[in-house]
Amino acid sequence: MMPSLLMIAPAPVIVRGDVVLLDVKFAEGMAAQAAEWNGRMDCILWEGAERIAFPVEMRRSDLPWGLVTLSPGADLPIDAGRDHDLVFASADMHETLMIAAQGRTPVVYTVEYSHRTRLDILALETARNPLRRLRRRLWLEQQERRRKRAFQAAAAIQSNGYPCARAYAHLTSDMHLYLDNRMTPDRFVTDTELNGRLERLAQGKPLRIVYSGRLDPMKGTQDLVPLAKRLHGRGFAFELDIFGDGILSATMREQISALGLSDHVRLHGNVDFASELVPWQRQIPDIFLSCHRQGDPSCTYIESMGCGLPIVGYANEMWQPLCEASRGGWHVPVADIGALADRIATLPRQDIAQAAVAAAAFARAHDFQTEFTGRMAHLKRVAARS
Repeated sequence: MMPSLLMIAPAPVIVRGDVVLLDVKFAEGMAAQAAEWNGRMDCILWEGAERIAFPVEMRRSDLPWGLVTLSPGADLPIDAGRDHDLVFASADMHETLMIAAQGRTPVVYTVEYSHRTRLDILALETARNPLRRLRRRLWLEQQERRRKRAFQAAAAIQSNGYPCARAYAHLTSDMHLYLDNRMTPDRFVTDTELNGRLERLAQGKPLRIVYSGRLDPMKGTQDLVPLAKRLHGRGFAFELDIFGDGILSATMREQISALGLSDHVRLHGNVDFASELVPWQRQIPDIFLSCHRQGDPSCTYIESMGCGLPIVGYANEMWQPLCEASRGGWHVPVADIGALADRIATLPRQDIAQAAVAAAAFARAHDFQTEFTGRMAHLKRVAARS
């Protein structure tokens, strides 16, 4: 019989009587984990979300795992995990950093944001009052000390992406690196689609560039329109399609119009990932543009590469090592819009074609099932030795 597993996650949940609203990606992932674990599995989530961008509605009784919800801001129950064999908790939540301790249930932490990334995100919050930013900085430093102590007490760590694997490897004897994404076999670029892209590149047509993601400063989208302006100013033939929504949407729309870029830059808003974005990215654009100024391990990297798109972006602590490992694109100094424009405008089409092939191959080797199976096998090994 499989050991019992308690998961503690930062995913949003909205409770409406016997019905719960969950993020669809989280719900799909939990269903897959419950099937793979094949034993008792429970999850603790905190209420408080007002809306969920891509929700799925489910009855509690239909969930293949047990759900416990806590009120917003509530502390984790002191006995959490004591009647389970293993705890799998997010270390990106300060609420979980006390659960790993001698004499308690073994804990495997999963972590996405390195301390450097957290500080980089804080630096992008320019609207925050300076005193509040200082307080936030001090709080981040305090939580980082707690996080390191928790990692030293944990049974193992799972790191989503390179930044945390590099930052915390010295604190554990069991670090498992994975690259989170939603790419299943049916979602990858086909040979026919990839060959079509290579043929278009050889014809020297205007370069089709795409960005997808939240339109907010954390993702660096404030650089998209200025970048387009530079490309247009140097007479470079291109089209830029932007998918997503966020606090910068209205400003970007105004900038596009004011700069006379409407024939070159298009805002599409949010679209469904599997049925709309993936097919479009497999067939239409030539290259993916990433302006992330910080190193969060966005799914977008592997997912875009899986569509056969090489990536050009800032050398943050996630994309730089991923770029070098995959040979699936190029990186320039962070926040250097001029360097980014120069790189795009001077890329030989043959280099783009070669990077497209490399990007697709690397992504296929790290598809959802491969990464998921690796994570679950790692959890089972930890449970077996504990």
